[in-house]
Amino acid sequence: MEELTIVEAQMKRQEDGSYIGKTVFQVSSHKAGYEIAFYSKDGGDWDYSLHYASEPGIEEQFMAVDTRIEEDDEWFDALLDAAWDTLAEE
Repeated sequence: MEELTIVEAQMKRQEDGSYIGKTVFQVSSHKAGYEIAFYSKDGGDWDYSLHYASEPGIEEQFMAVDTRIEEDDEWFDALLDAAWDTLAEE
């Protein structure tokens, strides 16, 4: 199983009460790093968008990571939790 390493994360609550955040991460054996951006109107249902963190990598690896995030709740939750844990207390 490929390992996930969190590099950086952040989450902010917007004035309208929505949440926006991101997590930058590495996957073992992949040259490229990834960034996942999160958005939620209420902190319950989350939309996300996956990007390369800097330089593009191998498309097949990118697609594999995207599929893994979609299908593996542990990966998705780990990435979201990393961002959520940076949210400033109000």
